[in-house]
Amino acid sequence: MPKEAKRPDIEVGAAIKAKKLRIDSKPDSDSRYEGDWTSVSDRNNLPDEVEEGVTYRDVEIRWDVKARMEERQLEDQGTKPRGRKKQ
Repeated sequence: MPKEAKRPDIEVGAAIKAKKLRIDSKPDSDSRYEGDWTSVSDRNNLPDEVEEGVTYRDVEIRWDVKARMEERQLEDQGTKPRGRKKQ
C-alpha cells in the first residue's frame, strides 16, 4: 500500500495572462526557504530565459509552490505540528 503524501504547511500559487508583455530589463528573482519544498511553473509563449527589449504576445504563466515547515520552525512560531510525532 503506497504511503500517503503529507499535506503542505504552506501553498502559494499565482496565474497571469497578458496580450502583450514587454521585457525592458532582465528580471533578477530568487526564492529561499529552509525545509522541504517544491515549485512548479508553466509558461505559454514565454521562454525560460527572456530577452531584454522583446515584446511577448498572448503570454500565460502559472506558478505554484508547496512547502513543509521543519519541526523547529513550527515550534519557533508557537504552532503545534499537525499530525506529526516527535522522533
